[in-house]
Amino acid sequence: MSTPEHSPLGKDTVYADRYDPSLLFPIPRADKRAEIGIAETLPFHGVDIWNAYELSWLDLRGKPQVAMAEFRVPAASPHIIESKSFKLYLNGFAQERIADPATLAATLLHDLSAAAGAVVGVQLRDARADALPVVDLGGLLLDAQDIAIDHYGPPQADFLQAATSATPVAETLVSHLLRSNCPVTGQPDWGSVQVAYRGAPIDHAGLLRYLVSFRTHNEFHEQCVERIFVDLTQRCAPRQLSVYARYTRRGGLDINPFRSSTPATPGNPRTVRQ
Repeated sequence: MSTPEHSPLGKDTVYADRYDPSLLFPIPRADKRAEIGIAETLPFHGVDIWNAYELSWLDLRGKPQVAMAEFRVPAASPHIIESKSFKLYLNGFAQERIADPATLAATLLHDLSAAAGAVVGVQLRDARADALPVVDLGGLLLDAQDIAIDHYGPPQADFLQAATSATPVAETLVSHLLRSNCPVTGQPDWGSVQVAYRGAPIDHAGLLRYLVSFRTHNEFHEQCVERIFVDLTQRCAPRQLSVYARYTRRGGLDINPFRSSTPATPGNPRTVRQ
């Protein structure tokens, strides 16, 4: 079974240090997408960007090597990869002798693409400060609004409103108050979210209330971002929309889903909490 309950999440685990691609646990996207009305034809383009900070292996003489890795899983892939299984898989390289980084990258590309059901982008980076510098998400910060909030779940799309009779705008809005929970373990997932759109002005207070309403909601990172995209589309009808969430890392991995109404290639702007 490829459901979260059958994954390694929330279970005692032996942390192997040898290569084993069978550790990767794919979960179909279709079931959760059906819950929010997404059919086979996707209403968005996008990618899930994973950053790995704990990747290590041995060279052919047995000397440990380290790197950071970026993985890009297409939103159109039929599966997500469960994050604990991803961590276990990467940890399995720790005692493997590998000829060079290119050989490792080719192995990662093969295994992750097989698990996701689509070609996964793989990039290895040296572990140095300029490899993935810390930056701020661009946009107007919503979090300083002086508003009362008393709803923390489930997500409440009714909070979203747009002034349809007003002059259309183009703006980018940011909040660091996004929190959701793992649907299996209940552990919190903390994140920042950037909403960029063109269209009728979206009510800022309503958008912040809506984002906070994920606070006790149980759903994977990718599913939360798709829910935000669909709710904004249905409630506010923007002409153009993108939603980008940057989640804090857990177990040496962070997950950063991006969904957009138009084809786009997002950057990988590591934030201060990552």
